[in-house]
Amino acid sequence: MSKRGDERSDEALAVAALAGSEDAFRELVERFEGPVFGLLVRIVRRAELAEELAQETFVKAWRALDRFDPARKFSSWLFKIAHNTALDALRRRGEEPLSLDAPAEPGGAAPELPADPAAESPLARALARDAGRALERAIGELRPAYREVLLLRFAQELSYDEIAEVTGAPLGTVKVHLFRARQELARRLRAAGWEPEEWS
Repeated sequence: MSKRGDERSDEALAVAALAGSEDAFRELVERFEGPVFGLLVRIVRRAELAEELAQETFVKAWRALDRFDPARKFSSWLFKIAHNTALDALRRRGEEPLSLDAPAEPGGAAPELPADPAAESPLARALARDAGRALERAIGELRPAYREVLLLRFAQELSYDEIAEVTGAPLGTVKVHLFRARQELARRLRAAGWEPEEWS
């Protein structure tokens, strides 16, 4: 997400924003409002609260720009702010979030993505929609820490190191929990009547 064609990188925009360019920061907000909201809504599970927290995240990012290191990835820095903002909000509401270090139970094989929703066959399209709904439901049933690592890895395409930076968890913990999250997701999908292996 750091560069789009001839457009400036996220990091260059952050530097410009720090120098006082409101347009540069506005462009960063436009680039990241969807991904930040997506992360937040999966942590707090309430769209209205996620919208509020997304606004709070960008306000915090604007105020903290002088602490951003342009040699690092802007998206990781911003997602870390969003992550901390969400956890603070849950704690304020008396909803203690589950730690990435919480124990987990073993499960089955790792799932694959559902079928291509653009498939030509109406049956294939219907199956893809149903599979997508089943996947979203299964993700929603995971513990918050698992939902977050899955989203950061597969929706935001962050590396393990970047996920560790965002969540503040040790790299080994991130790897273990991502593996267990995939196992648990596959178990839930099978319980709902889907075979993840068939989606490859």
